[in-house]
Amino acid sequence: MFEPDAHTALQSWSWTRDHLLLNLLKDVSSEIRVVNPAQSWTAEVLDACPPLHAVDAYAVDDEDDDAGNDYWLVATGFLTPTTVVRGTIGGTHVEVKASPSYFDEESFTVSQHFAVSSDGTRVPYFQVAANDLALDGGNPTLLSGYGGFEHAMTPAYSGVIGRGWLERRTADGRPGVYVLANIRGGGEYGPAWHQAALHANRHRAYEDFAAIAEDLVERGVTRPELLGCTGRSNGGLLVGNMLTQYPHLFGAISCGVPLLDMKRYTKLSAGYSWIAEYGDPDKPEQWEYVQTFSPYHRLQEGRKYPKTLIWTATSDDRVGPVQARKMAARMKALGVGNVWFHEALEGGHAGASDNRQAARMHAMSFEFLWKALTGQL
Repeated sequence: MFEPDAHTALQSWSWTRDHLLLNLLKDVSSEIRVVNPAQSWTAEVLDACPPLHAVDAYAVDDEDDDAGNDYWLVATGFLTPTTVVRGTIGGTHVEVKASPSYFDEESFTVSQHFAVSSDGTRVPYFQVAANDLALDGGNPTLLSGYGGFEHAMTPAYSGVIGRGWLERRTADGRPGVYVLANIRGGGEYGPAWHQAALHANRHRAYEDFAAIAEDLVERGVTRPELLGCTGRSNGGLLVGNMLTQYPHLFGAISCGVPLLDMKRYTKLSAGYSWIAEYGDPDKPEQWEYVQTFSPYHRLQEGRKYPKTLIWTATSDDRVGPVQARKMAARMKALGVGNVWFHEALEGGHAGASDNRQAARMHAMSFEFLWKALTGQL
């Protein structure tokens, strides 16, 4: 019926009256398979599922005589606002409702690419760029990722990214390029993808992200001085390692509500519960590898670093603001002049407690990155 493989992972399932709906993630793009028990459990792909989208399908009411084989399908993509579809297995499907559009999606194209990490692993990433993208290395590009806790970074619509990054223009009229990395540590390919970057293997997540940055340059999408990266929480630890291990690959970094001091992370807020992910720094044999991805400890005097914004919230009860404060203070003490620090009072670990604060936080990050990459900062 279904067996996970190196490219496909099971996300969820739902029974209609006569069929089983399998919600799969195949190379980080949703695929819905309809399994028919009455025909030896054969499966067909549901044609209502668009490519390079995140989709979930589930039964309307498996006990209803008239709607027993009907399904709801909820889809979203980088250029597709969340859309609800109702269909019948073996029949037609119609759009019921869609969220509003917030930018000119028709001007952009979504594509998927694969970079080769240092150990030979193929690492996927999504690229959202103008239809007429020039591959001459001249495009301001923002690379985002997470790579932890088996959380899969799947396609999703964001009016904030659309307006805040894609629709910006350089002096010569170039729009921004947005890239989402699907590095190890996440759940894009199931538990094995997550487990591949735990503890002493954490470096694989960072090598994957760096490989994508290098691939973007090699493909002519951008060049290091026009490439920025952003991450929050565990993603803040990710970009903190880009700052300290791969500073030559980036022109600017936005590091939000981050983990950065891995020697003391277990002493602060919820940190102790993350030992299964990173390792225990209080055990000497584990600190040996944990220190290799502790950005606070990898800072070096006299080294050139890209322009960096570190931001946090006083009310963050998960990571806490202390690690961000320490990192910014140490960079200043080492003579790094191009580091900026912002601390909001409210917002918790999200960095914002309402839409107004969220808008300000996103605007600040995007404004910093754009100005830093385009020579306005």
